Amino acid sequence: MQIGMVGLGRMGSNMVQRLLRGGHEVVAFDFKDEAVQAVVKEGAAAASSLGDLVDQLSAPRAVWIMVPAGDATQNTIDALAEVLSQGDAIIDGGNANYKDSMRRAASLKGQGTDFIDSGTSGGIWGLTEGYSLMVGGEAEAVRRVEPVFHTLAPAPDKGYAHVGPSGAGHFVKMVHNGIEYGLMQAYAEGFDLLQAKEEFSLDLAAIANVWRYGSVVRSWLLDLTAEALEEDPKLEALKAYVDDSGEGRWTVNEAIELAVPTPVIALSLLERFRSRHENSFADRLLAAMRNQFGGHAVRKT
Repeated sequence: MQIGMVGLGRMGSNMVQRLLRGGHEVVAFDFKDEAVQAVVKEGAAAASSLGDLVDQLSAPRAVWIMVPAGDATQNTIDALAEVLSQGDAIIDGGNANYKDSMRRAASLKGQGTDFIDSGTSGGIWGLTEGYSLMVGGEAEAVRRVEPVFHTLAPAPDKGYAHVGPSGAGHFVKMVHNGIEYGLMQAYAEGFDLLQAKEEFSLDLAAIANVWRYGSVVRSWLLDLTAEALEEDPKLEALKAYVDDSGEGRWTVNEAIELAVPTPVIALSLLERFRSRHENSFADRLLAAMRNQFGGHAVRKT
């Protein structure tokens, strides 16, 4: 199958390579020419603009976009809408808000262009391991591009599902990422407790590797944790600063709107916020209050 790819960050470039290896024809575009040339070396065709990309694709066209959520996604979709024709399809594989995806699908439907939202998980490992694909959109449109999903997934019958109408793919991916926040926080707290028991001199990497086999807490996240601890047992090369890319916030907001209790996910998000505050005012105030009511010792700067 022939497909256009817009956005050649590391994940997008890896997806191009996997598609090429699966026998698909890929026309690639990115504002960074070096990114385009890198995938050209793998066998992709280069496009100099979105218009050029569309011109190189045979109708009905399918264009996969892998750009940051927000304005970048909206601007890319708006630009593609001007050059695509009735019966063509846009697949958004980024981490867009599902409400934006529902709105975009409705808008594009008016001009006869299909919109498919593909929640995509797999990160930098997707090239070799395959991607988990949670796809939303009209059944006929999804069916037409299914060969692409089957190639990107870990296997033709694994890791891909058409989960519902437009917006459903990004909604499922949002919840997936919220769960991921909670899992990561649980591992982090557990290993923090292990390393605090200094009298045992515990080898955290060895423990992680024990848990990887036969344990009920084994997972790919634990595999990656073991690798990180083997490379840097005390994680001395890292700062205790954890960013978030938005999906955790959206998950918690949705839980509030639907009155569904998600305390673990909510607290894991708040812990990420906390990691960014050095010498926080709240902690200084806690120390001040303890000193005021009980004369407890404080540490001065």
